Amino acid sequence: MTSESIDTARVREYLLGLQRRIVAELERLDGRPFEEDRWDKPADSAMAGSGITRILEQGQLFERAGVGFSQVAGTKLPASASASRPHLAGRGFEVMGVSLVLHPRNPYVPTVHMNVRFFVARATHAVDLWWFGGGMDLTPYYGFEEDARHFHACCRDALAPFGADLHARFKRWCDEYFFLKHRNEPRGVGGIFFDDFSELGFERSFAMTRAVGDGLLAAYGPIVERRSTIAYGEREREFQAWRRGRYVEFNLVYDRGTLFGLQSGGRAESILMSLPPRVTWRYDWRPQPGSDEARLAQFLQARDWLAPAPPQAS
Repeated sequence: MTSESIDTARVREYLLGLQRRIVAELERLDGRPFEEDRWDKPADSAMAGSGITRILEQGQLFERAGVGFSQVAGTKLPASASASRPHLAGRGFEVMGVSLVLHPRNPYVPTVHMNVRFFVARATHAVDLWWFGGGMDLTPYYGFEEDARHFHACCRDALAPFGADLHARFKRWCDEYFFLKHRNEPRGVGGIFFDDFSELGFERSFAMTRAVGDGLLAAYGPIVERRSTIAYGEREREFQAWRRGRYVEFNLVYDRGTLFGLQSGGRAESILMSLPPRVTWRYDWRPQPGSDEARLAQFLQARDWLAPAPPQAS
């Protein structure tokens, strides 16, 4: 966080354009149009703002796909934003971002999440402080090495122009962040995650954030096209719904974006569009040993997905 001059209008313009580009490609993949919900939150004592929620329910490919833009400002930072930086408690704030979660119908196509955001902590008798945050992560229900390697390679390539150490840092941060402590298991195969980022100055930090946002379609689109034609039945759908329960648990218990939105009095419908439409919990259920479903637990364990594959036995 620095006092460098910033350009919030340019950040907003980029985010709105990113939302439009992503939705256009998702409509091409699915074949059905997204609905648009423009909303305003009138000024009150806590927060005011507006946003555009683009949503597809019960599409041909996506059972639910949400791509949201929001820009809100408030008089006091919520606890989720100031917990790790208590010196900012009580400051006013402005935050804008694009967040998406795509829940495909086919269980062989993974769920994906991406978020890029810009945060300003306002000050009356001191300088405003700012930072960028975001990332993307992949949550498969059936594991394919090719898909995980492709996704992580795209994450690495997006960050490469901005520092040789960034991918390893953000990949480790993602592995640690998207982890269900009460289950002692990862949510998915990770990707990249960063927050409180301003160390490159405004222009370079903004450029890095754009590279992450712009990289989502290249990272995810080829996986969708590879897996969306695989046949599936009720067994795979039931397993998908059970694993989606883990997704819901993480978002409602740990996700900082969800908690920030709810604590700051944000619009619940837009905040909770990340939740899947069909989900189940089964008491102490476990996949049959040796099954594809049972193998997922090992597949999800954090590793270096870009390390050379071990040689095949002759």
